[in-house]
Amino acid sequence: MTTTKKSFRVTAVILSLAMLLGIVYFAGNASAKMSANAATEKVVSMYSSNVYFSKYGATSYEVFVQTKDAAADQKVYVHYNYLDNKDWQDVEATYFTTLSDGSKIWKATFSSYNAKYAIKYVADGKTFWDNNNGKDYTGSVRIGSAPVVSERLGYQYNSFNGYQINAVLQNYSYEKNVFVRYTTDGWKTSHDQALSYSKTNADGTETWTVNLKLNAETDGFEYAICYQADNGEFWANNFGANYNIMYYVYR
Repeated sequence: MTTTKKSFRVTAVILSLAMLLGIVYFAGNASAKMSANAATEKVVSMYSSNVYFSKYGATSYEVFVQTKDAAADQKVYVHYNYLDNKDWQDVEATYFTTLSDGSKIWKATFSSYNAKYAIKYVADGKTFWDNNNGKDYTGSVRIGSAPVVSERLGYQYNSFNGYQINAVLQNYSYEKNVFVRYTTDGWKTSHDQALSYSKTNADGTETWTVNLKLNAETDGFEYAICYQADNGEFWANNFGANYNIMYYVYR
C-alpha cells in the first residue's frame, strides 16, 4: 500500500513537471512566432529623398518610395505638412522604375517651408504607412531603405576648384569601401577615386566625400557611386541615368 502511494506521488510529480514544461515550451514557441511576425519585411518604405530647389524660404523635394508587393491596385502618396504642421496634404507618387529585386520605385515632388512627411501606401483596399517609426521624415533625411545615394549639393561653377561628391550610405559593416566611377568624355574612358569617411549622421547612416579634380570641360562628365560592404556591392547611379553636372540644388 505504501509503495503504491509513493508510486502515485512520483507519477503525479512527473506529470506536473511535464505539464509545466509543456506550458513553457508553448509560450516559447508563441514568442518565437510573434517575433517572426513582427520582423516581417515592410511592404513600403521611403527609399531616398533630395532637395532640388531652395529659395526665398521655400524648399522643393523629390521623394522616392519603394514598394514590395504584388497587389494589382497600388497607390502611393507622400503625406506632408505645408506650413509647420498646420496644413497636411497628400501628393500622389507616380511609378518610376523597377529594381533588380522586383521592387518598385515611385516618385513624388512637393514643396514646403518646414518639411515633415510620411509615406502612405494603398494596395487592394488596405493602407500601409511608413512614418519613420512614428517620428515622420524631415527634409534633412536623405536616405531611407536605399543602400547608398548621392547627395545633391549646390551648383559647382568652377571645376578647377574640384567637384565635391557626397555619398550617404547605410552602415552595413565596419569594413567598407566607397568609390566614385566617373568620366569626362562620355564613358570613352573612366576613372575610379576613393571617398573618405566624413561623419556619422543622427540616424546612424554615414556620409563619405571626395573632391574630384576635373578639367574645365564638363559636358561629358558623369559619375556613379559604388559602396562595397560585407553583405555585397551596391551602386548609386541615379536609377541607371548616372549623375552629371546638372545634379545640384537650385538656389
